[in-house]
Amino acid sequence: MSKYLCLSFDDGPNNVPGDNTMNDMLDILEKYNVPGSFFLIGNKITEENKKVILRAVDLGCDIQNHSWTHSFMGQMTAEQIKDEYKKCDDLITDIVGVRPTFFRPPYLNLSQTVYDNISVPFICGCGCNDWEDDKDADYRYEHMMQYAYNGTIFLLHVMEGNKATLEAVDRAIPVLKSQGFEFVNLPDLFEKCGVNPHKKNALWSVVTQESIWKS
Repeated sequence: MSKYLCLSFDDGPNNVPGDNTMNDMLDILEKYNVPGSFFLIGNKITEENKKVILRAVDLGCDIQNHSWTHSFMGQMTAEQIKDEYKKCDDLITDIVGVRPTFFRPPYLNLSQTVYDNISVPFICGCGCNDWEDDKDADYRYEHMMQYAYNGTIFLLHVMEGNKATLEAVDRAIPVLKSQGFEFVNLPDLFEKCGVNPHKKNALWSVVTQESIWKS
């Protein structure tokens, strides 16, 4: 029986001069010939880092929406929510020619108003707290092993300087492949698992185990 995983990465692209964390992650994905899914912050996108986004697309990755400013959207009004979402959505569409089909709310901070004003499915994912500097590569790798189920979406980050996640992913991919897992991007994960992502108030982490958000 086939088993599928998705590597998803938040907080790109990198806009600090000299930092290439997202591009370094793409090097790893290319080395193992696996795609990923990148949730981008709109106001970090520049003319210079657009080429990294386009490289991701060329490697079979999908580009998704992680809001314009990475703010706490659960406290926003409907108009503010729509503005945060649409500005990022429109910019990504202009760059890659495909409109994002999923959304990951910053900090996973939600309200019913957020759900009511964004129509695409919401993604959470199984994380390894890789935004915390004290979680080393060993910790992150072990958590990836722990949460590897058929249909898992890994919640990872390519924010500036996140080298420990680069190391953890580089170690995890060949091990998980040897266990029979196939890595796919996010749209393909739902398709291959035979799951419709359009469920009311769903917040997906393992697509074979539906999770419903409740306030």
